[in-house]
Amino acid sequence: MAPLVEVKKVSKQYGSWRKTNGEALSDVSFTLHPGQIMGLLGHNGAGKSTLIKALLGSHKADGTIKINGSDPIADRTEVMKSLSYISDVNVLPGWMKVGDLLKYVDGVHPSFNLEKARAILNSTDVTEDKKIKTLSKGMKVQVHLAIVVATDTKVLILDEPTLGLDLMYRDVFYRHLIEWFEDGQRSMIIASHEVAEIEHLLTDVLILKKGKTVYHGSMEDMSSKYFMLEASQTAGDKVAPLAPIFSRKGLGTCEWMLDAKHIDAVRELGTHKPVQLANLFLALQGEEA
Repeated sequence: MAPLVEVKKVSKQYGSWRKTNGEALSDVSFTLHPGQIMGLLGHNGAGKSTLIKALLGSHKADGTIKINGSDPIADRTEVMKSLSYISDVNVLPGWMKVGDLLKYVDGVHPSFNLEKARAILNSTDVTEDKKIKTLSKGMKVQVHLAIVVATDTKVLILDEPTLGLDLMYRDVFYRHLIEWFEDGQRSMIIASHEVAEIEHLLTDVLILKKGKTVYHGSMEDMSSKYFMLEASQTAGDKVAPLAPIFSRKGLGTCEWMLDAKHIDAVRELGTHKPVQLANLFLALQGEEA
């Protein structure tokens, strides 16, 4: 099956940024096939926004990017038929009523399903007679998601989609999102600082640091490469020679993240647990964590 997203050796340079930090994006590569959901992680300035803008065709980058087989800049019209984007920034026209916005999208997007969008909003507190500027942030996100779900989007990019939302809105958002995702052959990229919140959704992860890839692989690969050891802090002398990747102290105990090859060497020292994505993220960010 052909990939929905192909990124090969993509780099982006900015003049002043390059002088002090190097490239904003350096030789980033990955592919996504239908059914894959990739977490895009990294601190502010790591290159996440630069990569997303390149995928959206908002700026040109070196290397190759294909969305459903098309170039985001050269084939922009074709790409927009299969690519959607939701961010924490409100981009919906505040002066329009919700119902007017739905009718507008129905008139300009060839694959928009007006009745499907209305059905989604009927399960929320959003009514079509409300002006968008009067909606809460959570309601605006629901409107945006309803529009995306009602199109035949194949690739969805989410950039901090639930930032500032309470737990109820987050739960509703991800529930509708997964229902839509499982209803077709699609791929998603989720950029978020809420690592624990999205971990259970992901099949893959890409972690950037200063524009470079520091980890790229499937969630299954992560689980097979590393493990967590929880033991008394006094076990530190025996764990230290194994070069733990990450450690965190608790009350009288300590957690270490270790390479899977060392699992037999520490089998009697304490409790073994699967590695969490947040542990890997903190380990790879080093002093910036």
